[in-house]
Amino acid sequence: MVKLKRGTHTAYSEASSLRLRAAWLYYNEGLTQKDVAEQLGISRTTVIRLLDEAMKRSEVQIWINDSIGDCVELAVKLERAYGLDEAIVVPASIHGDVNSLARNVGLALGQFLSEAIPDDYTIGVGWGRTMTASLSSFRPPRRANCKVVSLLGGIVAVHQTNPIDYTWRLANQLGAECYMFLAPLLVDSIETKRNLIEKCGLDTIYRLAENLDLAIVSCGDIGPHSTSLSEGWISKAELQQLIDAGCVCDTMFNFLDKDGNSVDHSINRRVMSVDLDTLKEAKHIVLSSGGAHRAIAIRATIKRIGCNTLITDESAARALLDLAETSPPASSPQRGEVPER
Repeated sequence: MVKLKRGTHTAYSEASSLRLRAAWLYYNEGLTQKDVAEQLGISRTTVIRLLDEAMKRSEVQIWINDSIGDCVELAVKLERAYGLDEAIVVPASIHGDVNSLARNVGLALGQFLSEAIPDDYTIGVGWGRTMTASLSSFRPPRRANCKVVSLLGGIVAVHQTNPIDYTWRLANQLGAECYMFLAPLLVDSIETKRNLIEKCGLDTIYRLAENLDLAIVSCGDIGPHSTSLSEGWISKAELQQLIDAGCVCDTMFNFLDKDGNSVDHSINRRVMSVDLDTLKEAKHIVLSSGGAHRAIAIRATIKRIGCNTLITDESAARALLDLAETSPPASSPQRGEVPER
């Protein structure tokens, strides 16, 4: 296994301690000292002492500089079960809502990317709440000769989860060239899709996507909290049709079944995105998504495109391990090869 080289490994890589759990809850989750004390079953005085010691040890800077043991153990198990180069597992959010979940996993994604992107990289990017949330902790040095390529079309409205907006902001912070996928997210027919690709300059995007050094993607479940549904990009009727067709996952607005196969629905033929079979040829794929309810979607995405680095949370990690084979395979699986029961 080969991890991406990083200048300083800050994303959850060392042994855990009560001190670091208190620091996480206080500085990242935004809990009061009283709430932290109740959460951990200790006194408020102890919380104050732990936070003070974390500051003195430089474990709290812009982000938390250490890890929690349970998360490290889960990460190692995920690497073995799913053939990953690296797994990064963050503590589960105590709030449980989709925005808190996206913020926590996104924080780790932004930290990882800040350290992992070198000069001369071509980077393909997807979309989603988690990826948008990563921008708050994305503080990379300026990089030379990098290209950032949007892997799917956008939406007309200015919106924080717009793929085009995310692409531009990521490229701007890196000092990279930016290649926008200037097309609607969904078109009316396969013929329109073909014409846009062949006659409107989108072939450049597709050529760049064939030689990605790094692909950054997320995935969502199919349900009431689905970004595609909540933002109105698919109707409730279409959602039900997808479910009836066996869909469990939305990966770059491509709808997959539990085995990672595209379900038989016209949306999959009309979506303006780089083909997932092209995406899986990227040299390194980073997948970020969290929540136990998304475990099946994460597994389906890994089956379809593979994954080198998985960034997720405790609840999803435990659910993914429940889905995986309980005993290790005879040989290490290749990228994205999920052991079968």
